[in-house]
Amino acid sequence: MIARALGIVAALATSALAAPPAGGRVVGKVTVTESDGKPSGPVDVIVYVVGFDEKPPVPGAITAQIAQQDRKFVPDLVAITVGEQVGFPNNDPFLHNVFSQSAARKFDLGSYKKGDPKTKDFQATGVVDVYCNIHAEMAATILVLPNRRHVRANADGTFAIDGVPPGKWTVFAYVRRATKPTSTPVTVVAGQDATVSLALVRGPEPKHVNKYGEQYKPVTNTYH
Repeated sequence: MIARALGIVAALATSALAAPPAGGRVVGKVTVTESDGKPSGPVDVIVYVVGFDEKPPVPGAITAQIAQQDRKFVPDLVAITVGEQVGFPNNDPFLHNVFSQSAARKFDLGSYKKGDPKTKDFQATGVVDVYCNIHAEMAATILVLPNRRHVRANADGTFAIDGVPPGKWTVFAYVRRATKPTSTPVTVVAGQDATVSLALVRGPEPKHVNKYGEQYKPVTNTYH
C-alpha cells in the first residue's frame, strides 16, 4: 500500500507548468488480473496522464460523488483535478462516517444520516484512501490529479483521453487494491492518436484501523 501510494505521488510531483489544451489523444486498453493470475471481474479503472498541470474548469466545483449505499462506497474509485470537491451523500437509512488519514488529505466528516449532504475539497495531488469509522468493510479511493486528462476505462478496459497537449508524458492506470502502480511513457502529437497498453494486478483488500488508530469494534444495532 505504501509503495503504491509513493509511486503514484512521485509521478504526480513531476508535473510542470500548464500546457495548452489542444493536442492529440491517448488511447488503448488496460488489462486487470488478480494476484493468482486469473482475469479480474468488472472493476473500476482510472487512466490518467501526468507531466503537466491544468486547472479545473470551475475551481471548487463538486465533480464527483462517492455515495454510502448498502454499507458500501459507490463508486469506490473516483478521479478529480486538484482544486475540485467530492460529495459524500449517505443513501442508507442509518448513520455512516467518512474519514481519511492519507497524507494528501486528512479529514473526518463525522457521523451523519441520510439527507445530510457532506463535501470535501482537495487542494493537493495524491492518493486519498477513504473509510467509514462505523463499518470496517467500507473503503474507497480518490485520485487527486494535476490536470483534467483522466478517464474511467470502459468495461472491456478500453479508453480514450482527449485533448492531451503535445509532448512526452507518462500514462498511469490505477485500480483499487493494485499491488503496485503501472505506467508507460507516451509521446503525444497534435491531431494524432498515441496508443498504449497497460496491465494491472490486484491483491487483497488491505487491512486498516479506524480513525482513532484502533481495531474496529463489532457494529451495534444503533448503526446497523
